[in-house]
Amino acid sequence: MEEALEILYRDRDIIAINKPSGLLVHRSPIDKHETRFALQLVRDQIGQYVYPVHRLDKPTSGVLLFALNAEVAKVLSLLFRENRVKKEYIAVVRGYTDVSAEINYPLKQMLDTKVEKEKGIGKEAQEAQTSFVRLATVELPYPVSRYPVARYSLLRLFPHTGRKHQLRRHMKHIFHPIVGDTKHGRGEHNKLFREKFESHRLLLHAQYISFEHPVTKEKIEIEAALDEVFLELCKLFAWQDHL
Repeated sequence: MEEALEILYRDRDIIAINKPSGLLVHRSPIDKHETRFALQLVRDQIGQYVYPVHRLDKPTSGVLLFALNAEVAKVLSLLFRENRVKKEYIAVVRGYTDVSAEINYPLKQMLDTKVEKEKGIGKEAQEAQTSFVRLATVELPYPVSRYPVARYSLLRLFPHTGRKHQLRRHMKHIFHPIVGDTKHGRGEHNKLFREKFESHRLLLHAQYISFEHPVTKEKIEIEAALDEVFLELCKLFAWQDHL
């Protein structure tokens, strides 16, 4: 029997789950072999149709919001497009970052399908802004590449725009890629975390969102706990008090 997804919030208009790493939000031309999708799992779990209003990358975990009717879906989608939803992520990145920083670096639209690529859709770079605060650091006694030790930072990330893979691409841009990122990261660091810590996931988690409820106009705040793999790493690195 399919294990139930963790429901973080639910009312008559909205439902939010804690999406596991490795689960697609909905069908995608990139992962044609996948048969499990958050949208269908939530629908089957609550016995009601759900409407996607934003997305999380397949390897990213955390707060995933759905609307329970078309009208609310339209409003929520607009809130996300207009960057009126406050989002906070937790990530582990390579190296010691600045204590805090703003990343203002335009990103070209990523194309999913061969047809899109052939048509040359979305070649223009779109503005993209991310800020972050460093919460903690760790130095590990393992040589990586040309360095005798391996250093990592725990960050709280704040995306101010919503471009595809924005956080992953922005962290790569400043030479602090997210650990476990097989597309935008560094293989030697990913390998170290797999071999030493049994961590086979992208260490990026959508921890918190807040927004104005489309119907009641209340401020809604939703938080998602880290999964066991991510939490165990934080305990191992003595980071749990920084979360």
